[in-house]
Amino acid sequence: MSRIRTKKEAKGQEGNRPGEELRVLISHARIQKKVAEMAREIRRDFPKDSLHLIGVLKGSIFFLADLARELGGEVSFDFLGVSSYGKGTDSTGEVKLTKDLDLSIEGLTVLVVEDILDTGLTLKYLLKSFEERKPKHLRVAVLLDKVERRIADVKADYTGFEIPNEFVVGYGLDYDERYRNLPDVCVLQLGTRGKT
Repeated sequence: MSRIRTKKEAKGQEGNRPGEELRVLISHARIQKKVAEMAREIRRDFPKDSLHLIGVLKGSIFFLADLARELGGEVSFDFLGVSSYGKGTDSTGEVKLTKDLDLSIEGLTVLVVEDILDTGLTLKYLLKSFEERKPKHLRVAVLLDKVERRIADVKADYTGFEIPNEFVVGYGLDYDERYRNLPDVCVLQLGTRGKT
């Protein structure tokens, strides 16, 4: 059973390693409320469709799982792996496909589920690839939108939270494969020793 953290604990969490500090940006409770709102909005647009969710690994796993439960109706999902970050806190700008879809999406109502929309380069790459596969409908749901970092001219159809240009972890998002399991979305602040 998980223990509820006090506000004091949440505000100034230590990171797992020296020089790393976490500050809660969006609480788990706010995330859950927003995910439920997004699910209702999606179902209003596609009340009777079987929805095929495509999660972008690995960051989208918590968001996709919670969204799928809230959507109700017939839902299937698949996963696709892309990389544009490496081990640092800045996108490399180069999108690499690390795992393709297992199933055909031709004729399906597809919802691309992303943890964060940053430069938009990854999403632009994915949308081009998916459109060539002839889905019936193609929509995008993102939990976090970092608008001021946008390079590519893309936007999500369903957005959870617009956030400032800070490096965030938790609820699926990582730093060097760590912090994905945090229930909240937190800003990760690196000391001088940890910066890349």
